[in-house]
Parts: sequence; C-alpha cells; structure tokens
Amino acid sequence: MRTIDLNFLARRGIVALTTSVALAACGGGGDDTAGTSAQAATGTDATQTTGTDTTAAETAATNPAADGSANPNTETYGNPPADTTSAAGSDTTSPPANTAAAPDATTTATAAADPTVQATAVTTANTSVAGAVTAPHPTLENISLEWAFSGDANKNGVVNVRYRKAGTTAWSIGMPLRRVQGGTNKGFTWATRHSGSVFDLTPATTYDIELSLVDPDGGATVRTLQVATRAVPAPMAGAPIKAATPATFASVMSGAQPGDIIELGAGTYTSLNITKNGTAAKPLVIRRAASAAAGSVIYNGELSLISRQYVHVSGLTVNGRIRYNSSIGVAITRNTVNANASVGSGDGIVTWNVSQDAYIADNTVVGTSVWANSSLGVNGNNRGEGILVNGPGHVVMNNRVRGFRDNISLLEAENSLQQYSIDILNNELSEAADDGIEADYCHHNCRIMRNRMTNVFTGMSSQPGLGGPTYFIRNVAYNVAYVPFKLYNGSQGDVLLHNTIVKSGDAYSSYAGAVIGNLYGRNNLFIGGPGGTYGGYSNGSGAVIQLSDLDTTTSNINYDALGSTTGTFTGRVGGTRFTSLATLKSGTTEKNAVQVDLSVFATAISFPSAAMTQYPIPDLRLRAGAAAADVGQVIPNINDGYAGVAPDAGAYEVGKALPVYGPRP
Repeated sequence: MRTIDLNFLARRGIVALTTSVALAACGGGGDDTAGTSAQAATGTDATQTTGTDTTAAETAATNPAADGSANPNTETYGNPPADTTSAAGSDTTSPPANTAAAPDATTTATAAADPTVQATAVTTANTSVAGAVTAPHPTLENISLEWAFSGDANKNGVVNVRYRKAGTTAWSIGMPLRRVQGGTNKGFTWATRHSGSVFDLTPATTYDIELSLVDPDGGATVRTLQVATRAVPAPMAGAPIKAATPATFASVMSGAQPGDIIELGAGTYTSLNITKNGTAAKPLVIRRAASAAAGSVIYNGELSLISRQYVHVSGLTVNGRIRYNSSIGVAITRNTVNANASVGSGDGIVTWNVSQDAYIADNTVVGTSVWANSSLGVNGNNRGEGILVNGPGHVVMNNRVRGFRDNISLLEAENSLQQYSIDILNNELSEAADDGIEADYCHHNCRIMRNRMTNVFTGMSSQPGLGGPTYFIRNVAYNVAYVPFKLYNGSQGDVLLHNTIVKSGDAYSSYAGAVIGNLYGRNNLFIGGPGGTYGGYSNGSGAVIQLSDLDTTTSNINYDALGSTTGTFTGRVGGTRFTSLATLKSGTTEKNAVQVDLSVFATAISFPSAAMTQYPIPDLRLRAGAAAADVGQVIPNINDGYAGVAPDAGAYEVGKALPVYGPRP
C-alpha cells in the first residue's frame, strides 16, 4: 500500500494543509426548493454504537402496506436535449499539524493562489459552530459519519478525516466529509451538515476516528470517536444443531431457542413458518444440511421473515420470494431465489417496511423479465425487484441478480424511510429492464461500490439523492441502453468516482430535466458511440458528456477519461457546449480530462451497438500504457494503492486482479 504524504499531495494541488483557505464553491450545495414540506415523524435509529443519532436527515412517513402488494414506482426519464454511531468525542480548539483540509473530496486552493476567490471578512455568521457527531449504523466494511453544524455562511468550513484500528498508532487519511447544504425535495427535508464515510474497513473491528473541522473564519474543532464495524453474521460458537425434514420442521421450529441451528434435509417443504427470533449473540439459523445436495432443499411460495430478529436463512432454493418486512439483523445468504410472477409482484428478496442491518449475500436471484425492447423502462413489460431494501444499515453484496425490472433497489417516494448507511457491493447484475441499481431516495451514505452490470436499461439511478452523499465508486457497466447514471428529480449530492462505462449513444449522460446539484466526479472512464431509441427513449448520438442540467455552481467534475467511437468529441456541461477536448478543458471544470477510445482495454472490446443483444460479460481492465492510465487524481481512502505516478481512470488499476463479483466460493 502506498503511504500518502500530505506535503506531496499539497504540492500537486490535491489537498491543502490546514493554513489554506478553502474554495467555497467546491464544497457548497445549493438549496433545493422543488419539494414539499418535511415529513411529520422522525425515524429512530435503534442500533447506535454509542449515544444517540441526532441527524435531521432521517425523516419518516407512513409505512407501505404490510403485505407488500403495492409497488410504488415514480420513475421519470426525460429526453436527450435537441442538440443531440456515536456521540461526540473530545473537543480541541485547533486541528493537529499536517491534517489535510478540503471542501470536497480532494481539491482546495488558497485565496492567493486563485484570483477568483475574494477575501471575506471574518464575521460571526461565517464562523462554524460544531454540533453533534454521529456514526449511524456501521456496516461490515464502512462507517458513516455525520457532523451537524451551524454558522459558516460563506461555506468554507471543511472536515478532514483520519482513522486507525484501535490500539494502533499509525493513522490513515480518509476522504474529507462532503458539505451537505440543507434542502427539501419530494416531501423530505434534510439539514445542513458535513457527511461522509470511511471505506473498506475490516469487519468486527473498532476504529479510532479523528474529525478536524477547519474554518478560516473561526470555530476550528477536532472530535475523536471510536466506532466498531459489524461482524459477518455467523452461527453462535458451539451452537446446538437440530435436524429437520419436511415432516418435522414445524415441531422442530416450535422448540427452537436463540442460538439453535436447524438443518434442513433434502425435500420440498410445504411450510417454512419461521416463528422464533434469535439475538445478536445467538442468532437462530435455518440452513441446508451439509448432507443435502445444492438445490435439494426446496420451498415454493413466499418465505416470510416478518418482524424477525437475528434469523439466518442459508442454502435454500425458493421458487417465489423471500420477504423480510420489519426485521432486524436478518442474514439471507447462499440461497437460490427463482421469482414467480404469481408470488408477490415477481420479486426476489424484499422488504416493503423499514428493516435494519440486513445482510444479503452470495445469493443467486433470477427474475421473469426478458431482455427485449418491449420490456424496457417503467412502462415496459417487466416486473419485480430483485433485491430491495428499506431502512438503514443494510449490506447487499456478492449476489448474482438478473431478469428484473430493477435488479437491486431502494424503496421510492414517501415509502422510502431512513434509507442511509447502506452498502451495495460486488454484485453481478444483468438484464435489468429498468435499473441495474436503483439507489433512489438515499438520505446519505449509500455506498454503491464495485458492482458489474451488463445489459441494463439504466445503469445506476439516484432519482433523487436527498442531499447525499450517495457514492458510486468503481462500478462497471457495459451495454447500457439509456443512461449510465439517472440523476433525476432534482438529485443532490451524488459522488461518482472511478466508474467504467461502455455504452451506445452519449457516454457521460443524464437527461434529467431538473437541476443536478452538488455532483462531484473524478477519475471515471466513459466511452459512447452511435446511439438509438430503446423503450421509447433516445440515448443520444455519441457525445462524450451530455449533462445539460448540471448546476455548475455547486458541482465539480474533472480527471475523467472520455471517448466516442463516432470519432467526434462533443457535448455539453451545464450551459457550456464543447466541440473538442481543448474546448472542454477551457470551458468547464474538466481541466484534466483525457480523450480515449476502446484501445485502452487489455482485451479486444466490441462496441455494444445493438443494445438488445444479450452481450456476454466483458473484461474492461486497462492495458499497461493506456491513455487512461496514470491520469487520475489522488483521493485518500479511495485509490491509496495505485501504481505509477497517479491513479488510473476507471474502475480498475492496471495490473490488479478483478474483484470477486457475485457469489463467492
């Protein structure tokens, strides 16, 4: 692993030391007033590490019907433009030496270095006043951080992050928190705050976290806290094992105690009524017996885990769906779920009510929607949510999902309650008739990382993000029929880092028809080409960027590798049109963009010109010396292990092995 030297980063303009004045425009997020009033009730966080979660972003509304029969879907698409936990720790009054300061992920400058920055008088209104720090619902590998504050009217306060395993001495630098400007949208209201995550940690480990609030106008404060990541769910050590068959399951379940393992023998179970709970230390485990072959423990219909706590279900074949409404700490692993149009809405694994801290991993989930033009979009002939979560703290990782309307999704609109601190990691996704991943109505700290999508209508959706940050990091998408990122309905606070996209039509595109605010993008690789119309929606004609709705006063994109097989280099960023790499650089924030083509990949990659083809999964790793290599920006805790003089653009660093996508051995 490369050690990050702050002075080196400062020399490269990547971070500034604590004496620097931050660029206010980079960290600011504009108010969104398009929505309605705040929701009436506030959701309760029942799983704080210590203290109380006081974040104002978690608002609540009436739960959807318990039977899950309703499937609200408020998708909108638009058209291409005509031009083709924890309480606060100890406070100190100043940050430690050599703490990085940045208003966004990486970029700051001093007032003297940037003539566009005007001197601002120090006033009480400009001084940051620190509020409570919380770390709600740590997951296995990531920790969410929320720091409330007031003041800082000129928006130049920043929060730097350091972290280390408890009991060690060496600190690692984290990605600075994002400034979230308070706003209202779609009936949800969120507070102004600093928010972000520490990424890629070790499960079941306690970390020291140091947050340094730096404001040139006053109010500098350092907070320290300890937060533990969750353990990978596992049976209790020495747990009693109780054998069950289709004939004996009901009686075995009636006598089950927390900590028991119920092992299911081969057969078709006409009833799997799970009526008991476990505890965090003593989960109740229902799993396929080792003596039963894979696929031999079968249940037809809906397997219900309604209002269950700390129940694990593993190794089953469910011809129908698994529903885990109003649950806490359930683990659904290594199952095969074959959706049935007559069971629910043709879903796979879903919760229609708020649940907390589910672990959904290593499953194979197969839907009934076919990859065809008639299936595409919200009005297409499609059905079902492959894996759907609602509520905080969920981990959805290493699943293989195909053939649904949305392969992995959050709940939408007024039913989307407490959707924060959610991880969607390392999933293999294909043939999604609407969204590969629908991260709509994320309140903050939803982390969509290292997923691979092939043959999807929309790659990833944030429709809308409710202030953010909503992170999309190192995802890969090939053959996206419409847009790679659907940042619609006034989405605020999306963060796009190190994604690789190869698609027909416009490459880096989102036809929102509403303001895209406080977007931050770095080190992505987008290649487009000649387009078409699919599901009634045009995907453009091969522009490298088509983001006409981007609010360029609050958003910043840079260091991207861009190309089109049309041989042209055109597009639009906000109100600025460009016709070459030079005019893109001179007229937008993409000062360090590079032009690329399909030759950047180590293996020959066909351009996906016919979107309704069911293309095989390609290998989109870069070749050594490619135009996309060594052109990225250093982002602490995101690309620390890069080789060469700088990180590579796109999802893969040259020479690195592929991540494990889908179920693990």
